[in-house]
Amino acid sequence: MRPIRTLVAVAAVSLALATPAVAAPDTTAAPTIEEQRLDKAAPQEILRRSGFDDVAPDFARALAGTRSATEAERVITREGRALWKRAVDRVQGRGPAGGDLSRDDDRPLYWARLGMTRALGQWQPGFPLSDARRAALLDTLERTSRGQDSLDLPAGTNIKRIVVTGFDPFQLDADVRRSNPSGAAALALDGTTIRTDSGPARVETAVFPVRWADFADGTVERTLLPAFRSGPRRVDAFMTVSQGRVGRFDVERTNGAWRGGYPDNANVSRTETVPIPSDVPTPNPQPQWTTTTLPYEKIVAANTGPVPVYDHTEVTEIPAGGTTPVVRPDGPTPGSTARAGGGGDYLSNEIAYRATLLRDALGLKAPGGHVHTPVLQFGPGNTDPATGQVTDPDFVHNREAITGQVRSILTVVAATTR
Repeated sequence: MRPIRTLVAVAAVSLALATPAVAAPDTTAAPTIEEQRLDKAAPQEILRRSGFDDVAPDFARALAGTRSATEAERVITREGRALWKRAVDRVQGRGPAGGDLSRDDDRPLYWARLGMTRALGQWQPGFPLSDARRAALLDTLERTSRGQDSLDLPAGTNIKRIVVTGFDPFQLDADVRRSNPSGAAALALDGTTIRTDSGPARVETAVFPVRWADFADGTVERTLLPAFRSGPRRVDAFMTVSQGRVGRFDVERTNGAWRGGYPDNANVSRTETVPIPSDVPTPNPQPQWTTTTLPYEKIVAANTGPVPVYDHTEVTEIPAGGTTPVVRPDGPTPGSTARAGGGGDYLSNEIAYRATLLRDALGLKAPGGHVHTPVLQFGPGNTDPATGQVTDPDFVHNREAITGQVRSILTVVAATTR
């Protein structure tokens, strides 16, 4: 007669063989619209020629080795911050270039991040992971890999503190090769010091997505709030930057509370009043307009570089008591409803509106506002995305020149702070 323990063990094995295994719920996500563009030839070439083609595979392997959501959070935080630092270091000339793509290029960061977000979306952990927890992990990856959680402003009265923001490349369905000079400038400026006659200024930067949903969720306010609040590390100036029109810089005088609906990088449109998160300080009622406190007259008058800089005052409004939008070359009239700020009705206007609205809500007395750069253009003979190259000498020169002039404009701003 077999021992009872053996009989129980045999019965358990028989039951296990007879009962189908219950698979864990599949919480993986289909690739997003942005992630789907990653497989095109140009993004793959950009990653390969910068050495950033190892980012997503290494990240996927690190994720596969985690044994809990808490451990995954630590890995994602570490790897996201490492990607931001690697991108900053490459642009600023530290460490290996990783390939023959020019160091000033912002695109390796963008496409490498998308490789990481896709890997996270398709990751199948060996432990329970809800959709909500996966979304929270994705948020951690977005914030850490954009420099949004590492605005390391110094304390003290002998140094000025400045925050600058840029954007991802956009309009990629028209040309997937595109770069965004505002993002390139942010990478070039992060952690640098500007010398002025009134003292040094430390610059910290972050890059934002071109997605309506992220802005509605409060990504701008969440990033800027620690730097805008009172305290020893409060900013002395801030400048949001984006790509604007061909052949000119614009200092945008007025920002409007309106989303005009142009499709974002996720091919999503939003036409509505700019939504402000309920958990951030904000004026009540929500104003239709906010105004720059950048020293626009000094910026325009200064010799900041070869491209002309304009004090841009035009807006589009619905006048008080009216129903039809009207273009106003000299700014809004009393009681009007916003339909476009100086920076338009897209996310460049929106980041300027949100940043200056937060400034006003917190009583921050500091120069701040938005600057539009010229459009970054490829060289002659390289304008067709179907046959063109991912880079060319004119393209590199144009991006470097824009970054240099952004730095010069920021120097004017820094010189006017206390």
